[in-house]
Amino acid sequence: MSQVQVVPTPHGDARLVRDRSRHPIATLLLGHGAGGGIESRDLEALAADLPRQGVSVIRVEQPWRVAGKRLAPRPEVLDECLVAAANRIRVRSPLVVGGRSAGARSAARTARELGASGFLALAFPLHPPGRPERSRLEELEGVKVPTLVVQGERDQFGRPEEFPPDRELTVVPSADHGFKVPKRGPVSQEEALAVIVEATLEWVVRDVVGNRIVDGRVG
Repeated sequence: MSQVQVVPTPHGDARLVRDRSRHPIATLLLGHGAGGGIESRDLEALAADLPRQGVSVIRVEQPWRVAGKRLAPRPEVLDECLVAAANRIRVRSPLVVGGRSAGARSAARTARELGASGFLALAFPLHPPGRPERSRLEELEGVKVPTLVVQGERDQFGRPEEFPPDRELTVVPSADHGFKVPKRGPVSQEEALAVIVEATLEWVVRDVVGNRIVDGRVG
């Protein structure tokens, strides 16, 4: 069962929703996008499935959503709130920061400050729809820890082929920016979400936890 904690930030209260693993090998801290909250299908799938596989999931609901506002504040405010909320948690396993869309951008900008061991980008908004010249690639390339990008095949904010080949990337077939797939597409909605969960788990075990094993123990 999810545990909910309200925590203060410089811009109002945020909400932490925790789904714990009994014996975590890693902890995943996830932020939501600017067009929705922590109930998005990808964040909910990770929170529901990963704890059974040894990965605790903490979703951060930004103060603007907690307060019922419709518009997200400027990026600097999102970053300050994410850092303040993250500083309220104490984990003994490797910390992976990430999120979907705007939440992924904020996690990318703050990963170093938060001491992250990995970065997960779900539906990273590489550019506004139809505006590839307004690239946000610099934010992604600024992350210096193991990174996984999970992108929908039809994402208008950046199709998989637009990302640099040196970035590990998982493609969700036929999925859009919200990882929604057509009813008559090659995969069902359930299968699309399974792609996200399985790719994330495999990457965490291999590239995050695997990098911290010393003398047979997770450091």
